[in-house]
Amino acid sequence: MAAVANLSIDQGATFTSDITVKDINGNVFDLTGYTASAKLAKGYSSTRTRTAMTTAFATDRTTGVLTISLTANQTTALDAERYVYDVEITSSNGSVTRVLEGIITVRPEVSV
Repeated sequence: MAAVANLSIDQGATFTSDITVKDINGNVFDLTGYTASAKLAKGYSSTRTRTAMTTAFATDRTTGVLTISLTANQTTALDAERYVYDVEITSSNGSVTRVLEGIITVRPEVSV
């Protein structure tokens, strides 16, 4: 079962968040040999406004740290609303595990 974390994004600003992936016993998970993906959408089955987030692993993958991010241009394109998101890792044998999910609230920037 994935961990749940609700996040906030400032519209028009660069967004980054570090995630430490842990196993079922709460130990740091070795991400060596894994790939990752993260996405957000207006709803779980929504085909509108699906956005892929960039994922990057820490140099030492044994720390379990994974970073998700969006550029300022990407967050500008988001409506100031609530979105759902998830982060998944894929092992070298193709097994996919959702490690994090939740709600992202986009806070509006001042329009000019």
